Amino acid sequence: MDDINNIAFELILFAGNGRSNAMEAIQEAKKGNFERAEDLLKEATTELGKAHKFQTKLIQGEANGESNPVNILLVHAQDHLMTAMTVRDLAREIVELYRLK
Repeated sequence: MDDINNIAFELILFAGNGRSNAMEAIQEAKKGNFERAEDLLKEATTELGKAHKFQTKLIQGEANGESNPVNILLVHAQDHLMTAMTVRDLAREIVELYRLK
């Protein structure tokens, strides 16, 4: 159980970092700092990649017959990751819209 909670916390940490980077990228694009915005989107992708590795570890474990208890913390972590990925994807589009402005 401790391992699953640790994984959940890692998911939340890295997803939160990625989401923050994506939101900051939008703010930089709004100011016309497109190079910085692109750097932040890359950082967001890196952070989300770290979170995804923890998610993949859980999925591979399940595929290999390891049963993990699903608790509210894990559900929250998964929600955090998926939301952060969506924010990053939308941030890319918003940065492009600012670039065309």
